[in-house]
Amino acid sequence: MITITCVQGDITHQHVDAIVNAANSSLLGGGGVDGAIHRAGGPDILAACRELRAGHYGKGLRTGQAVSTTAGRLSAHWVIHTVGPVYSQEEDRSALLASCHRESLRVADELGARTVAFPAISTGVYRWPVEDAARIAVETVRAAETNVEEVRFVLFDERAYEAFAAQMT
Repeated sequence: MITITCVQGDITHQHVDAIVNAANSSLLGGGGVDGAIHRAGGPDILAACRELRAGHYGKGLRTGQAVSTTAGRLSAHWVIHTVGPVYSQEEDRSALLASCHRESLRVADELGARTVAFPAISTGVYRWPVEDAARIAVETVRAAETNVEEVRFVLFDERAYEAFAAQMT
């Protein structure tokens, strides 16, 4: 049975097997969590992402998919990159957000990761309401068939932490 917890803090400081990166489709770094992971992990992550772009992911990573790279200087072994959907009031994209979590856990299983840290995917510049994102994330992880033993949601601010903590009850 999977243990799900949430903590307020910096995802780049987590001692887990894999850290999930809320990446953009280019896989070449960006702002928010993506930029923080690339900065903290160093140039090895960017080099691995460039290799992915030179191969199978030449057009980038599609929304809802996940792929792994080295974690560089992070204490984790791997970074699992996933591209969250941009929030839309006109179109329900919640299945894509759920897919980010399912696909990240699938990749974690392929890697043999037992502990995985997730950020609040799509809640930054992609504007997904944090309470809804928390509900989708926690429900998806709870329903997932995975060998991952612990999922830790690492939330940068108090509002996100409270939204995810409310889903733990």
